[in-house]
Amino acid sequence: MIEKFKTLFFVKSSLITLYLALTFPIPFFSNEKLKIFSIITFVLGLFLIINITNDFVKTCDTKISFETSFISKIFGKKNWEIFWKDIRFIKSFPTSQGSKVHYFITNNDESFLMPQRIENFERFLSIVKKKTKLRIQEISYISPLWTYKLLTFLSVVMIILEIIFLLFKYYLY
Repeated sequence: MIEKFKTLFFVKSSLITLYLALTFPIPFFSNEKLKIFSIITFVLGLFLIINITNDFVKTCDTKISFETSFISKIFGKKNWEIFWKDIRFIKSFPTSQGSKVHYFITNNDESFLMPQRIENFERFLSIVKKKTKLRIQEISYISPLWTYKLLTFLSVVMIILEIIFLLFKYYLY
């Protein structure tokens, strides 16, 4: 049975709302000569950020695969697939933020970054455990979910304040 694990909603929403919070006001403040250009680049950037957050993982009885978009491939992300029987162990490395990243290490000593920002992560881990027979107790999300929720909340607050400021600017002056 094939199961698909999309990028975690809160990861996507935090990146998209942060992009909007940082770039939304630019077309309103740009020079008249650059207004059309700034709107086009704003829309293009929004398209890119939505596109690159659409990566996903697929599992089936024989393998696991990571699939990314054409745009992500242009920026250097690559698709990969590993047969379950080829995974020898999972190696963990600490991050500078105090978390851990995990790699699938194959029989050929190739390493593939384990996706840790996907929806239904517990189900994904249970499939990994069942198919590889490896220990996965220490594996969790790379960052606590509250960090993505907080970033989304703060970005939405910034967008609301920017809209209020723009409304005051255009209607009071």
